[in-house]
Amino acid sequence: MRGKYKGSVLGVIWSFLNPLLQVFVYYLVFPYLLGNVIPNYLIYLITGLIPWTFFLSTVTGGTRCIKDNAGIIKKVYFPREILMISQVLSGLVNFYISCLIILIFCLFGGVGISIHVLLVPFIALIQAVLSLGLILILGSIEPYIQDLEFIVQFILQMGFYGTPVIYTITQFQNAGWLLKIIEYNPLTVLLNAYRDCFLYHVWPDMNAILIVLAGSLLLLIIGMMIFRKLERNFAEVL
Repeated sequence: MRGKYKGSVLGVIWSFLNPLLQVFVYYLVFPYLLGNVIPNYLIYLITGLIPWTFFLSTVTGGTRCIKDNAGIIKKVYFPREILMISQVLSGLVNFYISCLIILIFCLFGGVGISIHVLLVPFIALIQAVLSLGLILILGSIEPYIQDLEFIVQFILQMGFYGTPVIYTITQFQNAGWLLKIIEYNPLTVLLNAYRDCFLYHVWPDMNAILIVLAGSLLLLIIGMMIFRKLERNFAEVL
C-alpha cells in the first residue's frame, strides 16, 4: 500500500477519491441512457463499481506483477507467489477502506445499514480467492507471452459490460444467450450479494455464493499448479 501511493500528495485518500470520481461520472450519464428505471441508482451504482474496481485493479496488477518485479526475481530466490498474494491483499485492504464510502452513502442516501453488512467481509474474501486463482494463471503466463497483458485489458473492458455494474439483469430478460453469460458470470453473483447486504437488507443467495466459492477454490488450486510449473524459468525469460 505504501509503495502504491509513494510520492503521491493525497496518498491513501486516492482509495476513496478514485471510486468517487468514477461514480460521479457514471451517475451523471447512465440514468439518462437507462431511463432512470433503477431505484436508489446512486447506491446501486456504488455497490457495483467499488467491488468491480477491486477486481479490475487486482487482475490488471497481478497479470503484470512478475514482469514488473523482474529485477528482484533475477537477483534472489523467494516464493514468487508472495507477489501475487500481496497484490490481492493490497486490493482487499483497499476495498475494505472503500467500503466506508458505501456505508456513508447508505446512511445519507436514506437506505440505512442492517446486520447483513456483516457478511460483506466473507463475500470479499471469496472475491479475493477468485482473483488470486486468476492472476496466478495470468501472471505466470505473462513472462512467456507478453501480449497477454493487452488481451486481459480488452477482456476486462468487455467484462465490465458483461457484469451488472451499471445496469440490472432484468433489463436483459429478452437478450437470450447474452443473459446467460451475465447470469453465469461469478462476479454477477458477488455483486448481487454485495447489493443484498448494503442496499436491499436481505441475506444473499447462499447456494450461489457457495458455488462461486467452490469454483474459486478450484481455480486457486489449478492456478497454483500452473504457477509452480512455470515459475522455474522466470529468471531466464524475463
